[in-house]
Amino acid sequence: MPTLLVDVQNLLSDLLKRYASKVDYLMIRLEEAEGTDILLRGDKVETLSEAISIGGHIRAAYRGGWGFSSFNRLTTIAERIEEAIAAARMVGDEETILAPVEPVQAVCQLPLTGTDPRLVSLSRKKELCDRYCDLLKSVDHRISTTSVRYSDTSQKVIVATSEGTFIEQSWVDMEMRFAATARDGDTVQTGRETTGSRQAFEDLINLDTQVKSAAERAVAALTLPSVKGDTYTVVIDPILTGLFVHEAFGHLSEADMAYENPDLLEVMTFGRRFGPEELQIFDGAALTGHRGSYFYDDEGTPATITQLIQDGILVGRLHSRETAGKLGETATGNARCLNYHYAPIVRMTNTWIERGKTPVADLFSGIKQGVYARNWLGGMTNGEMFTFSAGEAWMIRNGKIAEPVKDVTLSGNVFQTLADIEAIGDDFYWDESGGCGKDAQNGLAVGCGGPSLRIRDVVVGGEA
Repeated sequence: MPTLLVDVQNLLSDLLKRYASKVDYLMIRLEEAEGTDILLRGDKVETLSEAISIGGHIRAAYRGGWGFSSFNRLTTIAERIEEAIAAARMVGDEETILAPVEPVQAVCQLPLTGTDPRLVSLSRKKELCDRYCDLLKSVDHRISTTSVRYSDTSQKVIVATSEGTFIEQSWVDMEMRFAATARDGDTVQTGRETTGSRQAFEDLINLDTQVKSAAERAVAALTLPSVKGDTYTVVIDPILTGLFVHEAFGHLSEADMAYENPDLLEVMTFGRRFGPEELQIFDGAALTGHRGSYFYDDEGTPATITQLIQDGILVGRLHSRETAGKLGETATGNARCLNYHYAPIVRMTNTWIERGKTPVADLFSGIKQGVYARNWLGGMTNGEMFTFSAGEAWMIRNGKIAEPVKDVTLSGNVFQTLADIEAIGDDFYWDESGGCGKDAQNGLAVGCGGPSLRIRDVVVGGEA
C-alpha cells in the first residue's frame, strides 16, 4: 500500500477512534475528482472547462438521528466531525438501526478497456465535439439549432467507518449528448441521442451514424402526421424498455421511497404478482463494464445483483443500510451519492428486464391496429404514473409495421402496465446513456437494459 494511502488511513483511523464513542455510527468519505465539460450550442462554445475538486463529508448517527457535514479542506476535518456529531445528537431520539455489513479493507479500481480520457488533450476533445456538431448541421438546411455536450469525470473515493471499514475505490465515467432541432415554418421537431461509457474514450469517437440519426429524425418528423390519440397495443424497443424499467418501476423499488410512504409500502408487498410469469427484473452494480457498476457503494457495502421481480412476482427492493435495517431486510449496496456535497441515498445502478422467448417479429403478430415506438425523446414520472415521449414511431396495421407517425407519448400506471405485458422479446440491449436524478442529485451514472415488449391497452397521446 502506498505510503500516502497509509498516512490517510492512519489519520482517519485515529479520528474515528477519537470520536466514535460519542455516536452510534461514524463515517468519513473523502473524494478527489477531475473532469472535463464541453458544450457547443450551434456555432457558440458555451462551456469549455477542466476542473479538479477535493473534499469530503462526515456522516454521524445517534439514536436514529443523522448529522452531515461536508468540507473541501482536510485541515478542518476534526471540526466537521464535531459538527456532524452535534447535529446527530440534537435530532436523535429513537434508535439507530443499520443492517449488518462485514467490515472491509480494500483498494480497487474499475478497469478501463481502452484509453483513459485523462490522457486525451482538451483540444482533441473539442475537435471531436466540433466534428459531431458539423455532422448534425450537414444533414439538412432545415436544421436550425444543434447542441453537442461532452463530459468526463474521474473519481477516487475513500470510505472509512467506525466499524473498521476502509475502502479506496476509483473509476472514470464519460458521456456525450447530441440534439438537433429542425424547423419548417411554424413546425419544429427535435431529435436526441445520448451515450456513455466507463470503459474507454474510444467508445465516443465512432458515433457518426448515431449522431446523424438524431438530425435525420428531426427533419423527417417535420412532414410526418401526428398519431391519433387513443388506446393501443404497443410494441416498444429495448431502449424504451430500459427507460420504462428504470423510471417507472425502478424508483418505486428504492426502499426509501417505500419506507417514507406507507401506502406505497403496502402496494410493494413481497409475494404480490405484478406481471406475467415470464417477467424477470433485476438491479445490480456487481455487473462489470456498465455505467452503474462498482465494487462497493458509498457506505462500503459490497455491490450485489438484486432480483426485484421473479416470475412476475415482487421479491426484492433496493436498500441502504438504514432502510434495510428499518425494514428488517438485507443491505443491497445501493447507497450512492453524486459527490462529497451530498449524503448517500438509495439509488439504482444497472436496472434491466431479462430477455424473453418471443421472436421480435412475432411481437407484431395479430395486432390489427397498434403503435411501434423506438428510442426516447423525454419523459416524466409521478409516483406510479408515467409519461414517455418516443424518439420515433410507426403505426402497426394487420401485424405489419406501417407508416411512420410523430408526437407519440406513452402514458399509464406502472403496475397496470406491467400486468398488461403480453409478450417479451428474445432481443436485448444495454443503454449506457443514463444520468439519473433524485433529491437534487442529478446526473448519477446508471445503466438500463431490456428486450422489446408487447403491451396491451397503452394510452397513446398525439393528435386529438
